[in-house]
Amino acid sequence: MRVPLSWLREYVDLPAGETGRDVAARLVRAGLEVETVEQLNADLKGPLVVGQVLSIEELSGFKKPIRHCFVNVGDANGTGEPQEIVCGATNFAVGDKVVVVLPGAVLPGPFPIAARQTYGHTSAGMICSARELGMGDDHNGIIVLPPEYEPGTDAVELLQLVDEVLDIAVTPDRGYCLSMRGVAREAAAAYGLPLADPALLDVPPANSYGYLVKVADPAGCDRFVARTVTGVDPTAQSPIWLQRRLQKSGIRPISLTVDITNYVMLEVGQPLHAYDRNRVDGPIQVRRAQDGEKITTLDGVERKLVAEDLVICDNTGPIGIAGVMGGASTEILDAAAGPGTTEVIIEAAHFDAVTVARAAKRHKLPSEASKRFERGVDPEAARAAAQRAVDLLVLIAGGTAEAGVTDIAAPHPLRTIAIDADLPDRVAGTEYGRETVTRRLQEVGCTVAGADIAGADILQVTPPTWRPDLTDPYDLAEEVIRLEGYDNVPARMPTVPPGRGLTEAQRFHRRTGVALAGAGYVEVNNYPFVGEAALDALGFEKDDERRRTVKLVNPLNDEEPALRTTLLPGLLGALRRNIGRGNTDLAIYETGTVFLPKEELRVAPRLPVDRRPTDEQLASLDAALPDQPRRVAVALAGERLPSGWWGKGAGAGWADAVEAARTVARAAGVELTVRQAQRAPWHPGRCAELLAGERVVGYAGELHPRVIKALNLPERTSAMEVDLDLLSADGAQRVSGPAVSSYPVATQDVALIVDSAVPAAEVEAALRDGAGELLEAIRLFDVFTGEQAGAGRKSLAYTLRFRATDRTLTADEATAARESAVAAATARTGAVLRGA
Repeated sequence: MRVPLSWLREYVDLPAGETGRDVAARLVRAGLEVETVEQLNADLKGPLVVGQVLSIEELSGFKKPIRHCFVNVGDANGTGEPQEIVCGATNFAVGDKVVVVLPGAVLPGPFPIAARQTYGHTSAGMICSARELGMGDDHNGIIVLPPEYEPGTDAVELLQLVDEVLDIAVTPDRGYCLSMRGVAREAAAAYGLPLADPALLDVPPANSYGYLVKVADPAGCDRFVARTVTGVDPTAQSPIWLQRRLQKSGIRPISLTVDITNYVMLEVGQPLHAYDRNRVDGPIQVRRAQDGEKITTLDGVERKLVAEDLVICDNTGPIGIAGVMGGASTEILDAAAGPGTTEVIIEAAHFDAVTVARAAKRHKLPSEASKRFERGVDPEAARAAAQRAVDLLVLIAGGTAEAGVTDIAAPHPLRTIAIDADLPDRVAGTEYGRETVTRRLQEVGCTVAGADIAGADILQVTPPTWRPDLTDPYDLAEEVIRLEGYDNVPARMPTVPPGRGLTEAQRFHRRTGVALAGAGYVEVNNYPFVGEAALDALGFEKDDERRRTVKLVNPLNDEEPALRTTLLPGLLGALRRNIGRGNTDLAIYETGTVFLPKEELRVAPRLPVDRRPTDEQLASLDAALPDQPRRVAVALAGERLPSGWWGKGAGAGWADAVEAARTVARAAGVELTVRQAQRAPWHPGRCAELLAGERVVGYAGELHPRVIKALNLPERTSAMEVDLDLLSADGAQRVSGPAVSSYPVATQDVALIVDSAVPAAEVEAALRDGAGELLEAIRLFDVFTGEQAGAGRKSLAYTLRFRATDRTLTADEATAARESAVAAATARTGAVLRGA
């Protein structure tokens, strides 16, 4: 909402020295978001005056029309003599009143004006267009003023060229601030000044001889006011003050009747629509559209209506989409295009906010009217707005207001809210007092009455009709607090209730991120959306369960209409973007939820918004939601250890991805088992299946070459993905620091020959079980294949660390534990001790 400061002063007597920035600061303190304060023509310097064209000489021999003029500027030039000016515009004639800037002036830009020789004549000044004066973008011709202004009149004041405009971002709950009336009310409260309410007008009561209107849908239209003005002069032009206020507010002047409806909308906040009565066939009707009905709106587009649309009709069919835009068949005609409109019906109605919002979105037809209706319009402002428009048509266009007044109003009971007088004190943690609370609520338009209920000081508050957002006591408390100033609310640290904090799952998730960050990974966050193209690039088979996704009804991007079932598409996309920007050595990770549809698809119920849903309703909603397990994934590319003068570095590979999974498992206090597997999108020979106990919790390894090529990633790019919920379900616990023993460790090495098909994880598990409780750690440090191991055989070398918690182990005890471990491996895997 653009608010000219000069217009705002008409309703609030602001101090004379207050600038736009001062007013903006007060409004921001009261809770409005003032984005900018625009200084209009701050660098403009006169003399800029009204001139009358006395003579015009058409100069020939040039590529464009050139006119040598003499213009009467009164005494503004100091001599009273006609001013000689050369001009290239052709839209004015002898006798017209124009705007003249004289030598010594400075136009917006800045653009200094001086007398100069041009086209063989002296040009002492310039005849101005709207764009040259900062009034708009129209540069096709100069401004022609009404004939009543005398030559020499100051045009700066006449055209209201110097002003300040506040640009306010109005939130959806503050729709009343999309009007000068609403912003003026906020300014009056902020300054503690009285408000001159433009809606306080004497309005005649409804009678039976107004224009006939039938409302068939009171739920969609609970108020409809119609007034008629006859004898309107179709040639009448909008006065300069009205045009300038519209221009400063961001609306282009069109014609007098349309300008008046726009002006009243900006002033009062009630959208209006004007019909040419001679083009309306029969009574006006308000009803829902029939599927397939059509209407050509004022923008010249034919639109197909649906049954949910609320429309204004006459006997010929729809003549307007209620609250959005009128129809071309009954629009006001300009006298320049033929016989102009002389009889006008003014519509001031109140439409259902949801209906208007959906219609505007459905037809892709946002308008100034729909923007206000969907945020809430005061239903009691319709009568005053219609009266204001009628008064302006009578005053400016010479029309006559008919005595008939149509006012169809559905019952609109006022709601009363009971609020403890000290509720704002308790919410803000300060003391306002009952008197301040009452005064502030009255300033926003509430009616306040006191009541003593069971010894409690209760205020019975009736919000005004223009504040549909005030629905409960805490809304009222917020009004008091914001008007008293958020900066006056004391800053106090809240008292933390004992016995609370992060849940164990939250602690685990934090440990996971810290562990990966400590290992050199950088966290990224991606959108949870995915499309078929991304799943194809990962090489998922047609029957892969990860292709079964939850589709969005209204996706942000048609190419990504579903929710992700794996973190890899977004993570690998982030990897590709960073590599494309020159970051070749990367190790990134992401934690987040994936969305897995349930076997039985259910439709989520629509829960009520006027009360708390029941437990059954919440359970039904939960049952319809997809499963959302939390996962962690990493991706690596380039060098894991950098090259330098010290030697060649080491590239990231599948082993780093597996180690990242182990890092996550250690944060959960879980030991992972790793075994070979095949699963897209990993390389079939370099893919590890990760198990916690007997449950598969994830996969890690090098990506398949086809996936790397499809995603344009570097060779050997590796990735890992682990289900954190499954990992924590299999033994996640509070992780403590390692115990430091005072007794020495006994180290024993063992090399076993096994069949090549035997996984190293099975051999390790057998050694661990056979070694018993004395085993502290086991590590595979060498894998050997060759003639010495035998065909189809491999050698696995392990280091076993033994330690007792209560004594120093003897050599015989360590050897016995080692032999027990080897025996278990021999029995379970067929291992043979190397060299035996």
